[in-house]
Amino acid sequence: MSVTFVIGGARSGKSTFAEEKAKEYGSKVLYIATATVTDEAMADRVRKHREQRPESWSTLEMHSEFRNLADKKVFMECEVVLLDCISTLIGNLMFESEIDFDSCKSEVVNKLEKEITAEVLALIEVCNLNSKKLVIVSNETGMGVVPPYYMGNYFRDMSGRINREIGSKADFMYFIFSGIPIKLKHKGEMVKWPLDF
Repeated sequence: MSVTFVIGGARSGKSTFAEEKAKEYGSKVLYIATATVTDEAMADRVRKHREQRPESWSTLEMHSEFRNLADKKVFMECEVVLLDCISTLIGNLMFESEIDFDSCKSEVVNKLEKEITAEVLALIEVCNLNSKKLVIVSNETGMGVVPPYYMGNYFRDMSGRINREIGSKADFMYFIFSGIPIKLKHKGEMVKWPLDF
């Protein structure tokens, strides 16, 4: 079992890179798509992602479906699990919480973050226990502008901390910059300069 973490900015090519990695790791891939279609733009993004994935891959499209992965036939039959992406998962769970982020206490947000982190760690653990290779995709949200509203700030901070947690667990980690992969971790160790691609 191994965890590969692929992180980058919006439209950086991280999903395409992660899919290529999944193909390298095995032919039986379970794709966990966390996006939900909320408007025409999102529908177009989802359609493009579907078109570039092999038809032979199994797909779970609702984030709640991976909470009991070990009980699912598609999970037991796969060799590789690809989750795309953590940032969307966080956003979905924040919306579903129905928390008023403009007026809530920090303890409420901290509790939600712990719950989301626990879900991510549970996914890593179930893949580990069942000898599945896991590829996780996420957005790097800390290098842009500071959001001018509370929910955006909470999302950015929560994403950053959860990304750090995944990075600490990852065996392999790549930062995707304008379609170019930069390897950050190899077999659990930080890559030393010059970078070894």
